[in-house]
Amino acid sequence: MFEIRVRLRNPTVSNDIDRLLSEFLVDIGYMEERGEFNLETVKNSVPYRLFKEIFLMRADRTWPVNEIMSYLNTSKPTLYRHLNRLKALDIIQEVQLGKEKGYVMRYNSLSLAWNFVEANVKMAMDNYRKRVEGIQTLAGE
Repeated sequence: MFEIRVRLRNPTVSNDIDRLLSEFLVDIGYMEERGEFNLETVKNSVPYRLFKEIFLMRADRTWPVNEIMSYLNTSKPTLYRHLNRLKALDIIQEVQLGKEKGYVMRYNSLSLAWNFVEANVKMAMDNYRKRVEGIQTLAGE
């Protein structure tokens, strides 16, 4: 099931990819805001490194689960928690690599993957609009 958090915020102007990316990942609901923002802590976190180092910087590569776990030095449950969030956003896709699962950035590009996300958001909003109209009709107005 597609799931995203939508937050209206002024775009950040910065030449720092880590600042822009971390704010983006929080805004869409992939990463959680916890207390005071510390960029160094975020940059070293598993969800951030998974997105940036695995999927963004190597978008052309399909990554086997065991290789991701080893690269990030993390456990399978932790890895799958973050992979499932990215799958819910439809930014990554699951690929069968023999007996093992692998993951890759959808269309090998964040920009192209984001087009897919935007299409899902539009469909969700259209469905909400239909529900609102149905509710309004049933409410008698």
